[in-house]
Amino acid sequence: MRLHRLDITAFGPFGASQSVDFDDLSAAGLFLLHGPTGAGKTSVLDAVCYALYGSVPGARQGGSGQGMTLRSDHAAAGTRTEVRLELTVAGRRLEVTRQPPWERPKLRGKGTTVDKAQTWLREYDATAGTWRDLSRSHQEIGEEVTQLLGMSREQFCQVVLLPQGDFARFLRADAEARGKLLGRLFDTRRFAEVEKHLAERRRATEARVREGDAALLADAHRMQQAAGSAMELPELAPGEPGLAEAVLRAAAVARGTARELLAVADCRLTATESAQAAAERDLAGTRELDRLQRRFAEARERAARLAERAGAHRAAQERMERGRKAGAVAPALELREATDTEHLRATAAEGRARALLPQALAGAGATGLAAAARRAAEELGGLESARRAERRLTELVEERAGLDRQERADDDVRQEAETWLADWETTRAGLQGRVDSAQEAATRAEQLAVQRDPARRRLDAARQRDRLTDDTEAARRQALASAEHAVEARAHWLDLKEQRLRGIAAELAANLTDGAPCGVCGATEHPAPARKSAGHVDREAEERALAAYQAADERRADAERQLGTVREALAAAAAEAGDAPAARLAEEAGEVEREYTRARAAASGLHAAQEELRGAEREREERVAAQQQAAVRSASRVAGRERLEREQAVLEEELTRARGVAESVAARAAQLERQAALLTEAADTARVAEDTAQRLKDADARLADAAFRAGFDTPGDAAAALLDDTAHRELQRRLDAWQSEDTAVRAVLAEADTADAARRPPADLAAAERAAVDAGRRLREASSARDAAARCCAELDRLSARATASVRGLAPLREEHSRVARLASLAAGTSADNERRMRLESYVLAARLEQVAAAATARLLRMSSGRYTLVHSDDRTGRGRSGLGLHVVDAWTGRERDTATLSGGETFFASLALALGLADVVTDEAGGVRLDTLFIDEGFGSLDDQTLDEVLDVLDALRERDRSVGIVSHVADLRRRIHAQLEVVKGRSGSVLRQRGAG
Repeated sequence: MRLHRLDITAFGPFGASQSVDFDDLSAAGLFLLHGPTGAGKTSVLDAVCYALYGSVPGARQGGSGQGMTLRSDHAAAGTRTEVRLELTVAGRRLEVTRQPPWERPKLRGKGTTVDKAQTWLREYDATAGTWRDLSRSHQEIGEEVTQLLGMSREQFCQVVLLPQGDFARFLRADAEARGKLLGRLFDTRRFAEVEKHLAERRRATEARVREGDAALLADAHRMQQAAGSAMELPELAPGEPGLAEAVLRAAAVARGTARELLAVADCRLTATESAQAAAERDLAGTRELDRLQRRFAEARERAARLAERAGAHRAAQERMERGRKAGAVAPALELREATDTEHLRATAAEGRARALLPQALAGAGATGLAAAARRAAEELGGLESARRAERRLTELVEERAGLDRQERADDDVRQEAETWLADWETTRAGLQGRVDSAQEAATRAEQLAVQRDPARRRLDAARQRDRLTDDTEAARRQALASAEHAVEARAHWLDLKEQRLRGIAAELAANLTDGAPCGVCGATEHPAPARKSAGHVDREAEERALAAYQAADERRADAERQLGTVREALAAAAAEAGDAPAARLAEEAGEVEREYTRARAAASGLHAAQEELRGAEREREERVAAQQQAAVRSASRVAGRERLEREQAVLEEELTRARGVAESVAARAAQLERQAALLTEAADTARVAEDTAQRLKDADARLADAAFRAGFDTPGDAAAALLDDTAHRELQRRLDAWQSEDTAVRAVLAEADTADAARRPPADLAAAERAAVDAGRRLREASSARDAAARCCAELDRLSARATASVRGLAPLREEHSRVARLASLAAGTSADNERRMRLESYVLAARLEQVAAAATARLLRMSSGRYTLVHSDDRTGRGRSGLGLHVVDAWTGRERDTATLSGGETFFASLALALGLADVVTDEAGGVRLDTLFIDEGFGSLDDQTLDEVLDVLDALRERDRSVGIVSHVADLRRRIHAQLEVVKGRSGSVLRQRGAG
């Protein structure tokens, strides 16, 4: 990978656009990146990392708001943050452009809006000499860059920017800290995950074994509870060996003891059942005798109580008769009570109504009150005109308020129209610009449409030319082969023809007959006719050879015609396509097509832009018209407001006369309405009171007459004798109860078995019950003992079977736990089989560290003039485990010591060698991508002149095969030694870059 050019805009401390020409800096091999602290040296490298991976290294990442974090505080409000990097990787020259999310001012209105992040990837086409777009997808570009570089962002930052200070700490760090750094660089998380997975598997299987043992032990405790002292459990904890066998042995002993106890309980239960049945029969007979004796005694007591209540029974019968007679007077009593209640209610209502009247009318009769009510109603009717005036006055106030609202609405319309029209020229110019741009795009699309077909025809001709070139060669070979085959066929035919001519005498002699003349010489004698020799060629063979020759010649002619046709088509295609390669013509046709598509897309908005412009012009006309109409309406409202004010003054004068001392006409009308209502109500209540008084006198007369006819001296006697429904029902119930009780007692005393039982000795029920209770208790005890023994046997059988199944189920799990535990201990370095007590990840990292130490030693020997060598050590360190030890071998003393004992200068070039070695190993690990541009960060201030020269010689050697190294430092001596420099200068308006090449 080689960097060529970096362009930065509004990024980090750089407010304006800055450029870095890495080709110029790399010409000398070594270049210096320097500047004061805080100027932005690291930001240059951050920009390279951001261009490649879309994020910056380590803690400088900004999370979801990274775009705003990367943006320069010195940038102008309208300038967008952008980073563009041009580089060569894997033989391809690429250009990556990234724009992070940008919070910019809105184009219209106030506030800001956020533009999404943008990314472009282009590749330089050396043949065409142009850049070709590859992608604008963040994800696709990220995958493409990562695949080409072969390393993650963390690995890239570690390898391209070698932080010497980190490796100085690496030399002095313990094994754990080294493990973290190496694990991050070489991505050994999968080995740590293996350790973690095995540990989790061990804990999981151990937990499952313990869980199974706990369940087994719980079942054993349940069996012990069921068996009692017949079972003894071993004192073993879950997970301990031998637990399962001990539980099964104890369960077998307990089950045998429980079965013996069940047999004894069955015999005892049978005996107690017989004794309990006899006791129950005796108790039943005693209970029946006791019941009959108590029944007879209770009947005698009830008969005595009835005799005591005989007088009360006769009095109740007499009271019932008087109540029946008083029932005939009840309607007259109810009428008199209802009339009296109505009269009292009417008198009270009259009093309440008169209390609300003025003092002058309080003693008036019903007729006078009615006349006063009519006068108040007549006065109320005279206020109707004043009411209409008052309602009209309210309408006038609402009309004036409506005029005020209309005035404010028209003011808003005029103000809104003025505001909108103030921006009209800007709006029209913007819309016209869109129309012009779309029109230009449409014109461009028409021009490109004319170019599309020729470009396509030329591309098709070039492809046909390339295809026909191959077809022409094939046709030429076919014509040549056909011609050769025709020549061979003709030669074969001529050979056969010549052979036939040589043997024609034998063919003619075959037709000679003695005495018949010869067809050639005419002789009738044939003394020595010729004979056919071996291999004689007859006419048929000659004709076959001739046919083969003619067919071959036809094929030759066809092949030559086909060759001519192909050559004509090739000439036509070549004339159409020219000499341009088909790939270039395809690229040109594609470019025309893409430009045509872009122009069509841009021109597609022409109609919408024109419509929007026409809509804006219509809106302008509407707003101007609305502004003028609002002014006209405002002028017309002045006359209306004056008319309303005159009418309001007239109405207010009329209402002042009508209201009198009242606050309003409505208030005066309310007073009159209330007065008329009160007088009317008082007149009505007075008439009702007079009517109820007369009805009360009539009711008293009818009541006295009804009481005399029923046999009562006064209506009060009849009322006292009257029974209400409740008293009547209660008295009737008492009479019926006395009669029922008398009948029941007589029936019981007449029963024969009850009288016979009364003559026998009293029953001893308590003794019979005690005997039955004792028998039942003994039966329950025996039954409980038998059930307990049965439940114990069943529970022991069930738990024993479950325990046996659990033991069988736990056997594979115990075996798996044992196997996983051995593997986990081995990977974690705690197993006795792991002699060096090294963890799996540490073992892998130790191999990587050994590679790094070997690669670093090659450079360290040169830096230290052959004195120091780095070696990996796997000696045991803290807690007795083998660590990631790193020692240095001093050739001057021949001793090996820890790297933490190196001095400051020695630590620098040791850490630098380690960083360079690590870069080589990580690069090889990531796929062997060559890194032609490296950066080394700080640490040079601790070196003396001689050591600095040696280090610079080693760094200078890195540029072999066209490799360049950038040193990031502010050591003044390096500025004199290294001529190619990139200086970062900071100021109030942001930092700027100054570049100086090797010349």
